[in-house]
Amino acid sequence: MISRIRQHIYTCSIALAIILAAFAAGAIGINPAPAFALDHDKEILVGADFTGQVLTDDSFNKANLRNSNFTNADLRGVSFFAANMEEANLSGANFSGATLDLARMRNANLTNAILEGAFAYNTRLEGAVIDGADFTEALLRDDMIEKLCQVAKGTNPVTGRDTRETLFCDY
Repeated sequence: MISRIRQHIYTCSIALAIILAAFAAGAIGINPAPAFALDHDKEILVGADFTGQVLTDDSFNKANLRNSNFTNADLRGVSFFAANMEEANLSGANFSGATLDLARMRNANLTNAILEGAFAYNTRLEGAVIDGADFTEALLRDDMIEKLCQVAKGTNPVTGRDTRETLFCDY
């Protein structure tokens, strides 16, 4: 009888030690929980600073991002559907595969941004600075491409592609 009690105490002690070790490992970051995409839909983020942040697969649908800063941010796959990004600093940002349809990006700074494969069919880009931006396979309306070709210049320092060529200007 006493040996059974000792065996149960020993078994419970081992189990408790394993549970505590697992808890401690999680608490000090050895086994962190996976990161989840954040939903910023419809948030008012005027003047927010996202400089250099990795925001892949986040969502900013219908968010007010006027005058926000996304300089050198990783925005691959991010949805900005109908977002207000007027006068935002988007220089060096990577929008590959992003959804920008119906976004308002008037007077935004897209210097050296990468928009490869972005869906931006109804995006408003009037007055945007696009020096060195890469629009390879971005879906844009023809009338917007014409407007962008009037100011397009430069080569993207990351992809090595000429902005005018990625917009098919002069073809």
